[in-house]
Amino acid sequence: MLKLFGFAPGYAVAELRRREEGQTMAEYGVVLAIITLVVVTAISVLSGAFVNAITSVADIIPGP
Repeated sequence: MLKLFGFAPGYAVAELRRREEGQTMAEYGVVLAIITLVVVTAISVLSGAFVNAITSVADIIPGP
């Protein structure tokens, strides 16, 4: 590998740049799927607590 840097430094630098381009669309998809799963799980777990809180507030507020 060191010989590659000695003989063709321009090529080696270009190759390293090509490998470090950042996240690909597949990685973004995995991150999006994990975030979606966490949000759906949180909503389903906390939905009962939200309904109870809203009902409590609605009972306190005087209605017509």
